[in-house]
Amino acid sequence: MIAPFRKKNYNPRTNNQKSVRFSPQNKKANHSRKKSRSFGEKFNLYTGEKLQWWQVVFRLAGAMIPAILPWIMLCSGYGFGVSILSYFGHFSIFTDNKVIQNIIVSLNIVLSLLLAFRTNTAHDRFWEGRKLWGAQVNVVRNLVRGIWVYIEERNWKDKNIKEAAMRLVVAFTIAMKLHLRRDPMNEELVPFMSSSQYEQILQVNHAPLEISLWLSEYLQNQYEREQLNVFQLNTLHQDVDEMIDILGGCERILKTPVPLIYTMTLKILLLIYFLLLPWELVAGLNLWTSLVVGFISFVLLGINEIGAEIEEPFGHDPNDLPLDFICNTIKRNTDDLITFSPLQGKYKENFDRTA
Repeated sequence: MIAPFRKKNYNPRTNNQKSVRFSPQNKKANHSRKKSRSFGEKFNLYTGEKLQWWQVVFRLAGAMIPAILPWIMLCSGYGFGVSILSYFGHFSIFTDNKVIQNIIVSLNIVLSLLLAFRTNTAHDRFWEGRKLWGAQVNVVRNLVRGIWVYIEERNWKDKNIKEAAMRLVVAFTIAMKLHLRRDPMNEELVPFMSSSQYEQILQVNHAPLEISLWLSEYLQNQYEREQLNVFQLNTLHQDVDEMIDILGGCERILKTPVPLIYTMTLKILLLIYFLLLPWELVAGLNLWTSLVVGFISFVLLGINEIGAEIEEPFGHDPNDLPLDFICNTIKRNTDDLITFSPLQGKYKENFDRTA
């Protein structure tokens, strides 16, 4: 009997792996992974805005460049003036002196360390703020879920009051955002509280604290009406307390800036560095000194400005934390919990079927 013909070096396992590796599904997955590493996708995950990569670059850089552009032009113009003086033979004593070279080398080391420390310190403050707001999202989810599940409803009035309390939790995060940005309380809070509560919020000095008091009073009132037990009450009170603790952590970042003497010293050293740098470069670069000094000033001043922006992460700048996006996420989560709760809407039939 003749054996069936087999292709030489045929390995079904290997060929199957190759076919899977180059399948359309895997190509699509690889393309999706590459796309997720792009500026546009990362910015979308971070802020919820869909922009092209060049729009992201212009958005983020546009907040930094206007602040340092006048200083870059000043440094570049100063470098051009030094190159003109050197070209006509004036102040040649500075170009032949090795003292300036040694000072520049020393300042390079000192400024590198100071700028690295400044950037790391600013990033620590930025990341601490992000962790606090991430924790706030989790606490809010636990609190609104606990209110919805723990507190009993005896009539439709109880249900409406409970939903109003859940929306007050969203109002707390919005008021916290406005408080950290030093903005006055505004109409963003209107959909989440009654008109009398809104009028009262406009008069108090610390709106988030006032809203937390309303939440605590609501929980205590429900306990007195025996609509939740003491253990459930303590759990919900702990969530409210944790929200206040997170707010205090954000206020610590907001009201404790980087020591001003450190910022002042760094700027003085940068000024001395830019005053001496053209005299070190002019001997080898001549009229190109202006462009090189402008580029170096752009790098150093840009790093310093990045640190200055992210050390206060709760503002409106594109490089600050996306607090609007985080608050909208909390609002969507709460609305979904109210609208699609297990005992209402499209889930009620499934609950009754399994019961």
